Amino acid sequence: MSRFDDLFAAAGAARANAHACYSGFAVGAAILTRDGNIFAGCNVENASFPEGWCAETSALGAMVSAGGRPGDVVEVVVTADAVLCTPCGGCRQRLAEFASDETPVHVCDTKGLRQTLTLAELLPARFVLKDEDRNR
Repeated sequence: MSRFDDLFAAAGAARANAHACYSGFAVGAAILTRDGNIFAGCNVENASFPEGWCAETSALGAMVSAGGRPGDVVEVVVTADAVLCTPCGGCRQRLAEFASDETPVHVCDTKGLRQTLTLAELLPARFVLKDEDRNR
């Protein structure tokens, strides 16, 4: 299996566990870190709708809980039962905290790859607190 296949499988397995009882729209995400670890997450909805978690946020939370830090994310897969389910604006900014502008984000439906974009293409004017963080 390729690195993409491993990420796609991890995202799909996480998606299968999504708690999407309100929207019925399950999403899975997987991130690859520079040390070769894969962290996956799914969306977790809540009756207080703004308090739910996106799949990308869940995957990043798992990575950080395991010791991951800014700059560790080198590749991302997002999968849903939609032609193009790109990360939401909040997740784009969260990913930008832990990845570089060149990090590939693969957008997939349940059958496979639909499109690959860089993080810079998804979030061209990301928010940064320090100039030295702009292009890490």
